Amino acid sequence: MNISVENPVFVHEDSTTQKTGELRLDSDIPMSKISSDDEVFLAPEMNAFGRQFRDYTDTNSERQKSVEHFYATQHTNQTLDFVQKMRSEYGKLDKMVMNIWECCELLKEVVDESDPDLDEPQIQHLLQSAEAIRKDYPNEDWLHLTALIHDLGKVLTLPQFGGLPQWAVVGDTFPVGCAFDESNVHHKYFMENPDFNNPKYNTKAGIYSEGCGLENVLMSWGHDDYMYLVAKENGSTLPSPGLFIIRYHSFYPLHKAGAYTHLMNEEDKENLKWLHVFNKYDLYSKSKVHVNVEKVKPYYMSLIKKYFPENLRW
Repeated sequence: MNISVENPVFVHEDSTTQKTGELRLDSDIPMSKISSDDEVFLAPEMNAFGRQFRDYTDTNSERQKSVEHFYATQHTNQTLDFVQKMRSEYGKLDKMVMNIWECCELLKEVVDESDPDLDEPQIQHLLQSAEAIRKDYPNEDWLHLTALIHDLGKVLTLPQFGGLPQWAVVGDTFPVGCAFDESNVHHKYFMENPDFNNPKYNTKAGIYSEGCGLENVLMSWGHDDYMYLVAKENGSTLPSPGLFIIRYHSFYPLHKAGAYTHLMNEEDKENLKWLHVFNKYDLYSKSKVHVNVEKVKPYYMSLIKKYFPENLRW
C-alpha cells in the first residue's frame, strides 16, 4: 500500500482567524478532507502538568527527576546483547493468547514512568490518541486502529508477561550496534553503557551499512518492537505505514531530530511521512480528560475484527 502525504503543520492563533495549535492539512493530501464545519483536533500548548511537551530540563520537578533516573538506567542497560536476548525470548510469542481489546483492558494497570507529559493509565492515552486522529482523518480507519494499539506492548511490565522493568519497556528508542547519537534524550548516560567504547559498535554505521533499511537495524528493546512482532507474526493486515508507526513511534531521535537517517531505505522514507503525521496526535492528545471507553468501544472492536484475527499469540 503506497500512500503519499505531506507533513501537517501546526499554526498558532492569529487573533482574528486561527485557532491555537490547529493541525492544518495540505490541500493535496489524497485522503479524508475536513470541511470547515467539522470538529478538528486542537493541540494544547501545555501538557497535563502545565509545562511544555517533552521538556526534560526542569530539574526541580519531581516528575522530571524520576524521568531522568529512568533514562540513566535505560541508557546503561540497553546493549546489543540485551536486545538480542529479549527479541529471542519474546519473539516466541508464548506468554498468552488473547484478543486486542483484552490487551487494551490490561493497560488500565500501566502508567508510563518515562513520560514527562502524563501520568494516567495507558488505556486512556491509547483512546485519546485514536480519537484525536479520528477527528482529522475520519476515513483512514487503519490509522485510528494503529493509534489504539501502538502502545499495547507496554503490557511487558505486567507479571504475566515477565514483569520487565520499565527501562526495558518504555521511553524513547534508539538503534543499538552503532554510535548513540547525541540527539538522544539524556545522552550523557550512554557513557555507562558497555557498548559505548566498543570499536565494533561506536562508529556512525556500526555493524550496519548506510541505506540498509531500518528493518535490518536492531532497536533498543521495548513495547514498540514487541507490538510490531505481535502484529506481524499474527498476520495483521495493517498497511506498511501502520506497522512502521507501531515499531518506530518512540524513535524520537529519528522523527524529531532527524538522526540515523543514513540507515533508512526508500520505503522507510515514505513511511516516515506517516509517522510524522501520527506523532502529533500521539504527543499532543495527552490529557487528564478521559475518553468514555464504553461509548467508543464498538467502533474500535469493528476495526480490530477487520485488521486482526480474533485471538493473537503474545
